Amino acid sequence: MPKINLNRTPMPKQEAEKRASSFQEVAIGYTLDMAKAEASRCLQCPKRPCVGGCPVNISIPDFVKSIVEGDLARSIAKIKEANSLPGICGRVCPQESQCEAQCVMAKKGASVAIGRLERYVADWERTQGITMPSLPAPSHKKVGIVGCGPAGLTAAASLARRGHQVTIFEALHSPGGVLVYGIPEFRLPKTIVQGEVNFVRSLGVELKLDWVVGKTITIDELFGEGYKAIFVGTGAGRPQFLGVPGENLGGIFSANEFLVRINLMKSYLFPSYDTPLTVGKRVVVVGGGNVAMDAARCAKRLGAEVTVVYRRSEAELPARREEVENAQEEGIIFRLLTNPVAFHPNAQGKVQTVECMEMELGEPDASGRRRPIEKKGSNFRLEVDTVVSAVGTIPNPLIPQSTPDLKITSHGTVTADDKTGRTSKAGVWAGGDVVSGAATVISAMGAGKLAAADIDLFLRS
Repeated sequence: MPKINLNRTPMPKQEAEKRASSFQEVAIGYTLDMAKAEASRCLQCPKRPCVGGCPVNISIPDFVKSIVEGDLARSIAKIKEANSLPGICGRVCPQESQCEAQCVMAKKGASVAIGRLERYVADWERTQGITMPSLPAPSHKKVGIVGCGPAGLTAAASLARRGHQVTIFEALHSPGGVLVYGIPEFRLPKTIVQGEVNFVRSLGVELKLDWVVGKTITIDELFGEGYKAIFVGTGAGRPQFLGVPGENLGGIFSANEFLVRINLMKSYLFPSYDTPLTVGKRVVVVGGGNVAMDAARCAKRLGAEVTVVYRRSEAELPARREEVENAQEEGIIFRLLTNPVAFHPNAQGKVQTVECMEMELGEPDASGRRRPIEKKGSNFRLEVDTVVSAVGTIPNPLIPQSTPDLKITSHGTVTADDKTGRTSKAGVWAGGDVVSGAATVISAMGAGKLAAADIDLFLRS
């Protein structure tokens, strides 16, 4: 038996200097030889710990083995038994903390690059033509899905593949939810999102855009139109703020608005798209998560010098390590152990400086990370043209406000059973960020899949 390579097959990507001014995808992807070499590192463990680490339970050893054997059609078929959005997951899921974290190879070397292999197989299928699964006889039971993000798309696909009549109601003019408005083109090309949405639609799912459930129509009105079950997957798109003086000055954006302008409204293609966005020469992004990295890297591509301000150290950055490294390679400046305490205007009422305070780390807090503590008398100012605040999001309250018997938590999230997605309102399920708060794409997909299974049982009982 040949010796197993303990090191991963590197992922080719654009050079940092070139990509820092381009919205083209950074990672180029494996060739077939690279994919086979990486797949051959899989030990095909009998206990399959990687499957348990996947929120949607993909049969990982099976799809990886099929790559080694050169049977890519079988490989993508195995993935799609559990996951209808493999091109998306292969790009943006934090595999390093989920399936890859459970890989036995990680005990002596690097884990198998499961996400990169999933991406390769999904991209291969897109060039060959999508193979449609066989569908059961129609149940003639109508299910409404509120929100066309990862949770809603997954629930819709799972229910359609069980024979149910599914309609997605999406508030925006483009399907995909956070996949289209939140994640930049250079991380997740929108042609990939559109292709996966089209696959879900090809299963018989109807998609209604520009429908704001809670305003255009209520959940109770959907029941009145014959829907037997409703799944709420509206995400967490309402921004939170720092609550410091000057936060309402001109030139200060929430990350949500900033990324919507760039990703959904295509401001980076101005004047081809009529959404201008001028950031100036100096941009400060506040926060340390994936959204902060996305905002910082977008601002860099718009021509600015970009500084990320984060109140803890690099070890506590919640963003994926890969995204932090990409940002550093592209010239993003990190001011760590630093926290904004005020924003100061120029004569026109636009932000001119960010007043910051140095921090030091104390004992761990409830999150398990060391608590940042202010260093008195350490205040300093950063000159700035634009500020992007990326300090978290919460769900929009529109649906709970229009559905009084739908219970919510003190954080504004919908209360739902974590095993089934059932809410306090009969016939209504919920999952994804609207329940958990801002989390990952794949965790939202896992919640959508669990809820779909329970909805199916409900409709058949």
